[in-house]
Amino acid sequence: MSTPHPHVDIDAPVAEALAAGRPVVALESTILTHGMPWPQNDEMAASVEAIITAEGCVPATIAIVDGRIRVGLPPEERARLAQTTDARKVSRADLGYAVAQGLTGGTTVAATMIGAALAGIEVFATGGIGGVHEGAESTFDESADLTELAQTPVVVVSAGPKAILDIPKTLERLETLGVPVVAYGVSELPAFWSRSSGLDAPLSLDGADDIARFHRVRAELGLQGGLLVANPVPAEDEITADVMAQHIARAQADAVDLGVTGKNVTPYLLGRILELTDGASLVTNIALVENNARIAARIAVALAKG
Repeated sequence: MSTPHPHVDIDAPVAEALAAGRPVVALESTILTHGMPWPQNDEMAASVEAIITAEGCVPATIAIVDGRIRVGLPPEERARLAQTTDARKVSRADLGYAVAQGLTGGTTVAATMIGAALAGIEVFATGGIGGVHEGAESTFDESADLTELAQTPVVVVSAGPKAILDIPKTLERLETLGVPVVAYGVSELPAFWSRSSGLDAPLSLDGADDIARFHRVRAELGLQGGLLVANPVPAEDEITADVMAQHIARAQADAVDLGVTGKNVTPYLLGRILELTDGASLVTNIALVENNARIAARIAVALAKG
């Protein structure tokens, strides 16, 4: 393993690709540790990595393993992480703690962006980003993903903000933070399981080359931070927003009744929605992650061309 940083280990295929200037796509690991049940989580990860490989890129799943920031996981280690029951959910605030204490954890969008930037990876595929939660005006519950996007220069390809969030407030915060939000091939902002949130996208681009050029120009202008690509789930896989709204409202009410707070909110809501949709939300979740990986790989290829 390559070690360009005292706390980072880069798996050999990833290190070789980076050294040769070949395209690499980062992947998060909270989807393995907190987002999906075993074995669907590892099956999904294997499928996503295969899609990235087929598009001519090298996949790099990022995680914390025994206090090391791992950039790229061999299949057997990825499967082991996917079955870990006590993995920590690691974001910016506790990344240093997890490393210092020798812990194992899944990296959120924010922590994955940090790991990707440390390794020199410019593109990252995920499901949906975190943001401003419902009731944030009194709880101040807002994901560190938003401020990370404002400071770390990584292109993040998602299916938009997670639909469990207050999407209008999330969009406002992204605008305040100066984060470009680009809808891919559509004019409306997608909302994770659904192709539309009912909100106009701030920006729209139709191709990977255009997004790569936008990212490069921002760097040339000295503009800090990343770029959020909102890529709608394929039409045949979506669950419409009106249907999801009912399940989300029920799950949020249950979370309040149980006193679920902080980092536990998102995993609880996703798990509860999985129950309420009889598994349909998981099928859509897998489809949108695969779709995001495909677009992320094409953007990485475009960036590698220079």
